Amino acid sequence: MVDVSDKPATAREAVARGLVSMKKSTLQLIKNSKVSKGDVLGVARVAGIMAAKKTPALIPMCHPLNVASVEINFGIDLKSSKIYIESRVKVTGNTGVEMEALTAVSVAALTIYDMCKAVDREMIISDIMLLEKSGGKSGTFRR
Repeated sequence: MVDVSDKPATAREAVARGLVSMKKSTLQLIKNSKVSKGDVLGVARVAGIMAAKKTPALIPMCHPLNVASVEINFGIDLKSSKIYIESRVKVTGNTGVEMEALTAVSVAALTIYDMCKAVDREMIISDIMLLEKSGGKSGTFRR
């Protein structure tokens, strides 16, 4: 792990995004709360939040952080049959929260896949990326 003990604690924030493409019929099931496993987006939101908090257990060189806030939001695009996932993670600490934001999006997407795989094994998880980060010595990044 990188030694961050000499870095000052500052407010840090990261935003990540990803998407899940699926059949139109699958998206309709999600939208109408008809998936047999339950509330897909509600469960995916909780999974993403839990994943952000557990990131150091999944990514070997990631520092454990006292995460202050995790938001997971979804956008449904009926025309293109996609669900956009966005996470925003905040902390006051001596290292950034990019990995937590990216992990939250990834696990939320995997949860959507898991809950819907019985009706659509062709779903595609893609475009997981950091959109922005702020705080710390390196300053602000915006895609």
